[in-house]
Amino acid sequence: MILAILTDIEGTTTSVSFVFDCLFPYARARLAAFVRENGHDPAVREQLDAVARESGRSLSDDEAVAQLIQWIDEDRKITPLKALQGMIWEAGYLKGDFTGHVYPDAVKYLRQWKAQGLALYVYSSGSVKAQQLLFGHSDAGDMRPLFSGWFDTQAGPKREAASYRLIASQIGLPPGDILFLSDIKEELDAARAAGMQTIWLVRGAIPDPEATHRQVTSFDEIRI
Repeated sequence: MILAILTDIEGTTTSVSFVFDCLFPYARARLAAFVRENGHDPAVREQLDAVARESGRSLSDDEAVAQLIQWIDEDRKITPLKALQGMIWEAGYLKGDFTGHVYPDAVKYLRQWKAQGLALYVYSSGSVKAQQLLFGHSDAGDMRPLFSGWFDTQAGPKREAASYRLIASQIGLPPGDILFLSDIKEELDAARAAGMQTIWLVRGAIPDPEATHRQVTSFDEIRI
């Protein structure tokens, strides 16, 4: 029996192009100025210190920015990068520079599942702050009340089964009662290895006939 749904964002509820063509360039273009103007802020300084730890050497602010931009260009899933991006995106959302893209079918079924009594959770490589900003300023309005919890890379890498076991323990349900939705096979493999049920979103892609995960092209095809 499915009692909770854990969903990925990018490629699952949200267009990959929104992340790569809107959010990432927005943060990249403003990163140096943001650090220069806010480097004294304790929350920002904490993340800059974490950048230095991740790189294994002492860094000036300019060097930290260069390292962060390199990680952006490499699409690295590194916690301090995600945290700083989230701070920059917050300003963009609040200024109305963009709204968070969510597929209409995802909006429809997330609301329906919540009304049916299912608990909804998010697990994304983007920081919890970035997740809440996207859903809080979405095309469909503030969707944050739909969700009971948020998980990012602090729960562990998305391609490791231990991360999903930890999330299940924090949700307070056996893994088998949780359905994980993602567009990435390796994430689904890890969730299944932890005992979760899985569905593979293959939006705009050709389904893999050899896949062991159930495949759907939209939320409309998911039956709980």
